[in-house]
Amino acid sequence: MSMPARPPKPLYSNVSPAVKSPCISICRLDEHKVCTGCQRPVEHIREWRSADDARRREICRQAEARRQA
Repeated sequence: MSMPARPPKPLYSNVSPAVKSPCISICRLDEHKVCTGCQRPVEHIREWRSADDARRREICRQAEARRQA
């Protein structure tokens, strides 16, 4: 007896043609758990893979604001 086929999982990628990752491959967290390279908090780094493009844009805006501060 064969198992019913599972529906395919949605494909998520760290690379979106619409929103480029702010990662610059300097991955070090400071004492506030914010990456010193891309200026994203660890929560946003974890969220990136499953975020839609609108959320990714917001994450990038917040990282840029941290960079400017």
